[in-house]
Amino acid sequence: MVGVSLEGEKVILVPYMAEHVPKYHEWMRDPALLQATGSEPLTLDEEYQMQLSWTQDPFKRTFVVLDKRLVVGEFVHGDPHVEAMVGDVNIYMNDPDDPQMAEIEIMIAELKCRGTGLGKESVLMMMAFAVKNVGIHAFRAKIGESNTSSLNMFRKLGFEEISHSEIFKEVTLELQLTEAKRGELLRRTDTVLTHT
Repeated sequence: MVGVSLEGEKVILVPYMAEHVPKYHEWMRDPALLQATGSEPLTLDEEYQMQLSWTQDPFKRTFVVLDKRLVVGEFVHGDPHVEAMVGDVNIYMNDPDDPQMAEIEIMIAELKCRGTGLGKESVLMMMAFAVKNVGIHAFRAKIGESNTSSLNMFRKLGFEEISHSEIFKEVTLELQLTEAKRGELLRRTDTVLTHT
């Protein structure tokens, strides 16, 4: 599955590769993004090591989110898979009690691309991918309590709040897939173009 990329209406999801690291590293120098993602600042070398570890971890799937308009647009001057980067979407199968539960994260790092539907489509495509290719039957999202746009998006997707941590200032939401929701996600994979 390493070389798989997914194409939707607005976004293309591609595997997180070494050529993406410098731009990703620039994003992660923003204190607001570090706080929103619960991340620590890394050196560029550490970021390359992290990228490599993510690609080799069987319990993680990471895709870089590309704005499809920028990939096919004429105003891209360099590598379109770097120029069109707007964020990333990840799943982690890190629940020892439920290996079919995946924690899902989305980050739209480019300010101009927030609120445009790219995050929602990326999450739905990642969920469809996880259901079809990894056998996931439930999703969890941990979101900072001040990140209202992300909280609202996940709630609109059917996620329900299961806990709120005052200490970490974080809300945990979950979505247990019903047969209907599972079918809806799998139908979505029929409209997603997969490239290897």
